[in-house]
Amino acid sequence: MNDFWNNILEFSQSITTRIGKQLMQDFGRVQADSKADGSLVTKADKWADNQIRDAITTQFPDHGILSEENNTVFPDNQWCWIVDPLDGTTNFTRGIPIWCISLGLLYKGIPVFGYVYAPPTDEAFYGYWQGDSGLSLPSGAFYNHHQIKTSDDNISKNHFFNVCSRSTSVINPDFPCKIRMLGVASYNFLTMLQERY
Repeated sequence: MNDFWNNILEFSQSITTRIGKQLMQDFGRVQADSKADGSLVTKADKWADNQIRDAITTQFPDHGILSEENNTVFPDNQWCWIVDPLDGTTNFTRGIPIWCISLGLLYKGIPVFGYVYAPPTDEAFYGYWQGDSGLSLPSGAFYNHHQIKTSDDNISKNHFFNVCSRSTSVINPDFPCKIRMLGVASYNFLTMLQERY
């Protein structure tokens, strides 16, 4: 892996670990307010968002930032970070230990890197995707530095499939898996039908 991608990975690990330590101090101890769209936000979300944005600006001054809690207008930068400083705010405020800090990196609008850290369980997921970016970058997805591979099991009622509560009305009653809602979009995606190596 070249220095650029090492730097991206090390930065993501460092900032999410640091932010996660403070969020664990606030976990289950803060009250939430409603945003205009009806979703929840806490002072912890806003603090984490400011810390992450400041760190990105310091480390990568030429990168743009699109954040759930702040800048919601897509910046005109070649590189752009997508930030959800606290994915799973409802769980966070209720003391349910499933919530994450989510970072993504786009190159010319193409997602090329993602990093999700779950402080309550000390789990880190990250991966690279070249797509049509034209970049030369590492490949694969990783869970705590071990490569993730999808399961080749046949889908059955012994598997679970994560969805958000807004999706249940469109799911066919004969859906072949058990439906689960974890309350964290990023974690939902990361736990779907995978084997960890």
